[in-house]
Amino acid sequence: MSTWLHRVSVAGLTALLMLSVNAAALPLKDPQGRSLPSLAPMVEQVSPAVVNIATYASVRRQNPLMQDPFFRRFFDVPEQRSQRRATSAGSGVIVDADNGYVLTNTHVLRGADEVEVTLKSGRGLKAELVGADKQTDLAVLQVDGDKLTELELADSSDLNVGDFVVAIGNPFGLGQTVTSGIVSALGRTGLGKSRYENFIQTDASINPGNSGGALVNLRGELVGINTAILSPGGGGNVGIGFAIPANMARSVMQQLIQHGEVRRGVLGVGIQTVNPELAEAFDLERNNGVVITEVRPGSSADQAGLKAGDVVTAVNGDSVKKAQQLQNKVGLSPVGAEIELTIQRNGEPRTITAEITEPETGEAIAGGNISRHLAGAQLRDLAPGEGNGRQQGVVVAEVKRGSRAWSARLRPGDVLLRANRQPVPDLTNLRAAVDDPDDALMLKVNRKGSIFTIVLR
Repeated sequence: MSTWLHRVSVAGLTALLMLSVNAAALPLKDPQGRSLPSLAPMVEQVSPAVVNIATYASVRRQNPLMQDPFFRRFFDVPEQRSQRRATSAGSGVIVDADNGYVLTNTHVLRGADEVEVTLKSGRGLKAELVGADKQTDLAVLQVDGDKLTELELADSSDLNVGDFVVAIGNPFGLGQTVTSGIVSALGRTGLGKSRYENFIQTDASINPGNSGGALVNLRGELVGINTAILSPGGGGNVGIGFAIPANMARSVMQQLIQHGEVRRGVLGVGIQTVNPELAEAFDLERNNGVVITEVRPGSSADQAGLKAGDVVTAVNGDSVKKAQQLQNKVGLSPVGAEIELTIQRNGEPRTITAEITEPETGEAIAGGNISRHLAGAQLRDLAPGEGNGRQQGVVVAEVKRGSRAWSARLRPGDVLLRANRQPVPDLTNLRAAVDDPDDALMLKVNRKGSIFTIVLR
């Protein structure tokens, strides 16, 4: 590169960063007094809010020979078991210094008996779990400590592709590490990482141990919680990482702090992303948006006036083009909230306001909203005293002949006991067991006392 081009490149980068960074990250001076772009002031300001998380779990350990009962009897050796402490490292972000609330990922805490948070200064604090939500992979911890630094949550809807971002976390247990990059894409879904997906994609380096750490903008605001990477084959970083947007994290955090869980309501509709086949079947003029395939009688959607064939194009003014986006809007809205739906009906635009309502006891929902393999089935929780009076599970209330669920041999009265090897005592657990609605689904079914397993592909 010529000297002239090099000067132009350096000048351009300097100008770009100077326009993007506030007073907390103004260019520094080199020994000769020349201005140099640097993120150091901003990083110094926010990094104390990013913590290391260590989890401790009791694990049974036994000599393999001791697992053989014949060996123990023959040599008259009593069963001997010991316990060891297993640890795993992840990251977290202090978002409320006064109350000691720390945001992280649910998978960072998997199987933990105890959790310890270590600040950048090296101070360790015992953490208590406030609540965790598997369906968004978000959890809130609480620590008791003074002089904590918090990160302010940004409005992540203001993010644009190309914005500079910085990832801070604890990759591979090395200690706090800072990487930088840009927002590569927004609204990523269908990755199978969690049920409610709306990921920020970034090329800022994210590695194992970064989970739960901070993705910040150049103003030092938290725009996302680093969660996953796309790692084909070898398992290393290939420059594609994902973070949960701050707006989603804020909504989930508020419910976890208030209730210890996320209380999801329902709208009472079946939905599907519009594709050319659906557009033709419903005689639609558009090939994007979310078509309402069914409306449950008496539901909030029914009362609001929604009809099968309506195409939802926006929720609360935000455009929706995929069913996952509408599912996110409903699933992350608290019970009692009202949402404004912009729809197209017979080519005419309309606005309808509907309330997110609490699922009623025994209420049946469309199985297709959980997995495409359950399309055509109506599912509900097993009522108290139903069955043998002790059993828990999800009842197949109805099955439409010729549907995917019917073809999969599900029949009315079947009770789903397990899904993907996880117990499903109710619909909430069934939803949690299905990471991706398009993936294969393995079900353990009780049909009038006969237990069998089916795999739906």
